[in-house]
Amino acid sequence: MKIDKKIITNLREEYGDAFYLLDSEQFQKNFIELRDTFRSIYPNFNIAYSYKTNYTPKFCKLVDKMGGYAEVVSEMEMEIALRCGVKHNRIIWNGPIKNSQKLEEFLVAGGIDNVDCIEELDIIKGIAKRHPSNTINLGIRCNYEVGDGVVSRFGFDVDSDDFKKILDYVQNTTNVHFYNFQCHFAKRQIEYWPARAKGMVELIDRLGIIPERIDIGGGLFGKMDDSLKAQFSGEIPNYQQYAEAAATVFAEYLKDKSVKPELIIEPGSAVVGDCMKFVGTVKTIKNVRGKYIATVLGSQKNISMSGVNPPMQVIAMGGEQQEYSELDLVGFTCIEGDVLYHNYDGKLGREDAIVINNCGSYSLVMKPPFILPNFPVLDICGEKVEVIKKGEVFDDIFHTFAF
Repeated sequence: MKIDKKIITNLREEYGDAFYLLDSEQFQKNFIELRDTFRSIYPNFNIAYSYKTNYTPKFCKLVDKMGGYAEVVSEMEMEIALRCGVKHNRIIWNGPIKNSQKLEEFLVAGGIDNVDCIEELDIIKGIAKRHPSNTINLGIRCNYEVGDGVVSRFGFDVDSDDFKKILDYVQNTTNVHFYNFQCHFAKRQIEYWPARAKGMVELIDRLGIIPERIDIGGGLFGKMDDSLKAQFSGEIPNYQQYAEAAATVFAEYLKDKSVKPELIIEPGSAVVGDCMKFVGTVKTIKNVRGKYIATVLGSQKNISMSGVNPPMQVIAMGGEQQEYSELDLVGFTCIEGDVLYHNYDGKLGREDAIVINNCGSYSLVMKPPFILPNFPVLDICGEKVEVIKKGEVFDDIFHTFAF
């Protein structure tokens, strides 16, 4: 997706001075590349796309079209999947708290729930009793040591009595179908991935159970510009490195087994991170006690990146530019820390466009209605501009308030 002055000018005339650009072609390429890289090592592999990372319906529909699963963590995200046409049996519901009524509807319709805690099991027992003629599809979220220095809050400690209870229930309840073991560990560094895979292999070996599916969760870095990679302390792994670290473990363990369960990962950033750009407009430039500051129609909350300088391109829009040194580009909010880019060196002028890359992860879904509504989302991959999300207006945010 190439962006230039002409494109920006045309888009501004129609959609205003700030917007997101969505790259649906790149998203599809990432999904297929990641999937096929893992399949080259362990063929029975698939991706469950993490809706919480970016639940833009176009991305969700593309995942379903390419044969992936929907990984959701709330009834809201489950509803998004259903409205995108995803079948219940292609939706995996994780998460620590679930609405019991929605969970019942979901399970009766054939959805798959990964149980997170013993309290959730109590709810499921009631659902199974009320629907004896329906098959209830369940997985178990597993928690074990992976050496990342974090005691994860998700799932059952595999050495606990609660784990024994849930395992006994899913194996010995007539109308319950035990689908899979699942885990979720948040750290993305490659060194924790072999431990994640080995922990799951050790569990199924100890129990003597190979389920239909093994789901080792998400937590992968995505593709990013070299300027962004350089700001991380360690190496940013690629798809091949993640696949070798995890899929190889299962390929080796299962090579002599007659059962080859489906292996699943739940990436978000790894497929969507580089698939959105944010375009803002420089509105003011001033000097405050020797420090140059440019205020942008846009905010750090629009890009969901803090502590780093994002990959950024300045597009001159025809106004007068000057050369600046160590200029800060700041957002429209009234927060001192709302800085999009620290210490910019180069030319800049009022009404110039700033294009920030790698905005696909969490930016859109975590932007609060703080000070300004959110901006439109546009896909310019095709011959015509496709409006993916209209720019929000006052009534979109305040219609639930009582004035």
